[in-house]
Amino acid sequence: MSTNSESNPEAKITIDIWSDVVCPFCYLGDTILDSALSKFEHADAVEIRYHSFQLMPEIEPGEAVNLVEHLSKKYGGPEAVEQMNSQIVARGNQYGIDYRFDKAITVNTLKAHRLLHFAAEKGVQHSAVMALFRAYFTEGKNVADTDTLVDLLQPLGLDANEIREVADGDRYAELVQADIAAAREIGIQGVPFFVFQEKYGISGAQPEEMFSQALETVWAELD
Repeated sequence: MSTNSESNPEAKITIDIWSDVVCPFCYLGDTILDSALSKFEHADAVEIRYHSFQLMPEIEPGEAVNLVEHLSKKYGGPEAVEQMNSQIVARGNQYGIDYRFDKAITVNTLKAHRLLHFAAEKGVQHSAVMALFRAYFTEGKNVADTDTLVDLLQPLGLDANEIREVADGDRYAELVQADIAAAREIGIQGVPFFVFQEKYGISGAQPEEMFSQALETVWAELD
């Protein structure tokens, strides 16, 4: 019996991910998926496509607030937020993530989402997503500041002038809104949300075994 790669050398798995760069579970979920992919025999045949979702659209463009202070207003004070954060910090440590919620600067992420579409066009979207996650959750950087975004994304091979143009303009805005509308249409209410082969959905930063199982299931179903 031939394998899928032998019978169809162009076999490919697509994973569509709705996420936001200020979502701690998105950072964790992406990292867990990366771990599962590192053990997946056919990882080279996997294409990951990120889609925009705004976790905190109420933040006004140009506004920058301390994350803990912002969440405290929504979830009943700093103690409740600290307890909530401590659980994801522990899970993140298992995968080498250094969450520093005390340093996080919460901003409107529309600018970052436009730039992620630009990065996708240039073939470095995944690297851009991870750079923004680290900048926000570990380094305490303002991921809505244009100079900061240039510093973060230029090392990925993106042109500094184009980064500024996208960050300070409205290029790719229609793609961001299309992603958000698509999420609403298929009933996504929280992120991360992973769709394998436009068929199987995984909601949240689930255990690695669930991602591995999804990869194996989809691969087995390829012609």
